[in-house]
Amino acid sequence: MTTAQALVAFLARQYTERDGRRRRLINATWGIFGHGNVAGIGQALVEAGNGTRNGLGTRTGDGTRTRPRMPYLQGRNEQAMVHAAVGYARQSGRLSAHAVTTSIGPGATNLVTGAALATINHLPVLLLPGDTFAARPADPVLQQLEVPYAGDVSVNDCLRPVSRYFDRVTRPEALIPAALQAMRVLADPAGTGAVTLALPQDVQAEAYDWPEEFFAERIWQVRRPAPDAAELEAAVRAVRSARRPLIVAGGGVRHSAAEETLAAFTAATRIPVAATQAGKGALRHDHPADVGGIGHTGTATADELARTADLVIGIGTRYTDFTTASGTLFENPAVRFLNLNITGFDAHKLAALPLVADARTGLEALTTALAGRGYRIDPAYETEYAGAKDAWEERVEASFTTPDPTARPTQTQVLGLLDTLVTEEDILINAAGSLPGDLHKLWRTRSRDQYHVEYGYSCMGYEIPAAIGVLLATGAHGHPDRPRPVWALVGDGTYLMNPTEIVTAVQENLPLKLLILQNHGYASIGGLSEAVGGERFGTAYRHRDADGGLTGPPLPVDLAANAASLGMRVLRADTVDDLRKALAEARGAQGPTCVYVETETPDTVSGPPPAQAWWDVPVAETASRPAAVKAREEYDRQVAARRRHL
Repeated sequence: MTTAQALVAFLARQYTERDGRRRRLINATWGIFGHGNVAGIGQALVEAGNGTRNGLGTRTGDGTRTRPRMPYLQGRNEQAMVHAAVGYARQSGRLSAHAVTTSIGPGATNLVTGAALATINHLPVLLLPGDTFAARPADPVLQQLEVPYAGDVSVNDCLRPVSRYFDRVTRPEALIPAALQAMRVLADPAGTGAVTLALPQDVQAEAYDWPEEFFAERIWQVRRPAPDAAELEAAVRAVRSARRPLIVAGGGVRHSAAEETLAAFTAATRIPVAATQAGKGALRHDHPADVGGIGHTGTATADELARTADLVIGIGTRYTDFTTASGTLFENPAVRFLNLNITGFDAHKLAALPLVADARTGLEALTTALAGRGYRIDPAYETEYAGAKDAWEERVEASFTTPDPTARPTQTQVLGLLDTLVTEEDILINAAGSLPGDLHKLWRTRSRDQYHVEYGYSCMGYEIPAAIGVLLATGAHGHPDRPRPVWALVGDGTYLMNPTEIVTAVQENLPLKLLILQNHGYASIGGLSEAVGGERFGTAYRHRDADGGLTGPPLPVDLAANAASLGMRVLRADTVDDLRKALAEARGAQGPTCVYVETETPDTVSGPPPAQAWWDVPVAETASRPAAVKAREEYDRQVAARRRHL
């Protein structure tokens, strides 16, 4: 077999197992072919496409084993293929993943952004970029980067810092240890992310006599490490001594499938739960202990609790600057941190007491240890946060209200209309722009996997391909009777970054629901620019004015027509009433459907509540324009509140 054939056959026999459930680790391969992978991985996928469908292979009459099937998915952009694979992995609980293969050169470097997103979010994806000739018979080849100081460097080395594991397979036999290491990392809950095997194009096509053991079926156990006894006892003491504890639930709760365990812990202790973007949905929005999002895009309820908390219990969170309000949120001089995390790196952040363990296993141990010691928060504290939660809900209702059905809706009113339509089956996908802030503050999450906002990398262009990956993970590819409704929510700026995978959704007849909110520019960055003295420079999509600035009329760009030209059915909505009908029609559609709406600039009544906590974006220390001078004064006031938790 060639190296490429052997790799594909190997991948088709790898499985994960957790809690007794077995999943195929690499369930499909995305690919765009060019020189560097067309004759290697491409040819191997042709052969694998003719294999058996059970993923195991079968023996023929003469005792030889047929090659198991490796499904192939055709993408339009390499970065988008990684996003789709990441969406699939997240929806699959990190127990199943996709591979992505590219040609050498620009096809390979297009992987970098997607790889960074995967690694930052701890989501597994296997990258298989083609590489230049290992034997160097012609040097340089087409698309090769020449590095005068190193002969063994190619553009694929750009993937090293954004990969959890990287190897260049320069001989066929070197594939064996490299492939095994790649699987180990992909299945490691503490170390997973993007894994890159760079494959020189001559090595891909080279034949080798492989040991049969290489193709044995392997099961990679996804561990649930338990906490150390001493760390657990210290954690119990910290919780029992706390008068105003607050849980910060991060993405690790979801990755560990610890939602029910968290609910049981809060039922026993009544400790309130705030959520990061990745952790939103750890509890349903109507759970008594859920106080909403935390940090710069969080709720007033959660942020006020954070300011007075004496113990912050982080569960599966990285504590990004949005969560900590750039080090200004946790104001209580006596505040301490207890971090339950599967990685020691994150468990020790903010000088915390570490509880290094799987989120579910650690919570179970903590619940059991506290059960016999009679801990529960003061009823007055519970009454306090319940009342604050009710008050915030009134603000949500005010933002969602649409009193005039003939008016053009604001962005938050669009979310309000969607809120009235969805059930716990629906999944919402978003990543960048002003929508993540509105969603984190306002969205009423109904199920553990409904809220899918990628905010580790906040990558524009993630939403449409990720929605395809989610649809594949939920089984929509096989035309089920009732596919789960999957919504990709994008603004015009995000849409223009990466609409290409609409073609893939049409090709596969996936019932993607695309909601485009047209506001003629980068609304989120425009608001930030105004706040930091940038005067919204370069953030509007407009014609140039007489002075050469970009303040003229809006550009005559028709994104609805663009989506239709790529094969989507498009429903245009001009008013609140139009939008209500269009959303309902799209939700019931069996094929890819787009709802397009131009949003109104919000006023003080219909707009979302402002940020409830600060975010550090440095402002010019010296400037001549009044906007920047004023912004610097506010910056100096806010930054004075920052502290280091030591």
